[in-house]
Amino acid sequence: MKHLSNYKTPFVFLCILFLYACGRETPVPKPVGYFRIDLPTPKYQHKSPDCPFEFDISEYSQLELIVDTAHPCWFNIAYPMINAKMYFTYKDVDGDLREFIEEAHGLAFEHQIKANKISTRKIENDSSKVYGLVYNLGGNVASPYQFYLTDSTNHFLRGSFYFNARPNPDSSKPALDYVRNDINRFIDSFVWK
Repeated sequence: MKHLSNYKTPFVFLCILFLYACGRETPVPKPVGYFRIDLPTPKYQHKSPDCPFEFDISEYSQLELIVDTAHPCWFNIAYPMINAKMYFTYKDVDGDLREFIEEAHGLAFEHQIKANKISTRKIENDSSKVYGLVYNLGGNVASPYQFYLTDSTNHFLRGSFYFNARPNPDSSKPALDYVRNDINRFIDSFVWK
C-alpha cells in the first residue's frame, strides 16, 4: 500500500496540471490586415486648361500640366493622399481615329495576363459630343481603370490610372472606388471646347 501512495502525489499533481492547462485558449496569431483608409467626401472644381476641353476634378487631387511642345495637352491628375496618378494623353485625330482606338484597346488588354476580368462601359453623350469606352480591369493589374474619349472627328483623349505601389486589389479597393467616382465625374463633366 505504501508503494501506491508514492505514486498518488505525482498523479494528483499531474491531474491538477492538466485541468489547469485545459482552461486556456491556445494563442493564435492575428491575420495580416491593412490600414484603414479614411477618404474625405469628394468636392469638385472645374478646370479649363489651355486645351480643347474642360472638366471637373476632385479638390483633393492636383492637376499637373506637362510642358512639352510636342504634346502640349498631355497632363496628369495626382492623388497624393493615396499615392496614385491618372495619366492623360491628348491627340488631334487627323483621320487616325481607328488607330488611336485600337492603340487604347491594346494598352488596356496588355493587362489581360494579370486581370481576372475586363469589363467595358460605352460612353455616349450626344449633347456634348463626347464618346468613348471605359475599361474596368479586375485583379492584380498595374492599371485597374482606363478609358478614352473622343468627339469622333477632331479630338482624342486617353486616360489610365496607376497606383505608385505594387498592385494589391484587396488593400487598394477603397482607394480605387474613391478614384473611380472621381473619374466618372471627370467623364460626365467633360466637354470639348
